[in-house]
Amino acid sequence: MKLDERHSGDVTVVMVTGDITIGAGGEGLLKDKIHSLLQQGRKKLVLDLGGVPCMDSAGLGRLVQSHVTVTNAGGSLKPIGLSTRLNDLLVVTRLVTVFNSYDSEAAALGSF
Repeated sequence: MKLDERHSGDVTVVMVTGDITIGAGGEGLLKDKIHSLLQQGRKKLVLDLGGVPCMDSAGLGRLVQSHVTVTNAGGSLKPIGLSTRLNDLLVVTRLVTVFNSYDSEAAALGSF
């Protein structure tokens, strides 16, 4: 898994590339990135998952953990770029009601 970040005003966009699975290595990479951004005072986060071809239960748990961490810090985490498969996973697990996901970066940025 690879993470890149860029800023659009006071919003940080984190682009995720690669699988978010238990065997992909980098399980703590997303967690570390979220904590680092929060320590920098970056609390408005967009998580671009357009480059994620596969996510398993461990990856889903990491996504939920990231959401809880950001929310508890007074921030907001908004996923974008969900594949049909990933969106279906969120629907089946009923997590679609937890995340405010958006179809585009522009829509997510406009929601802050």
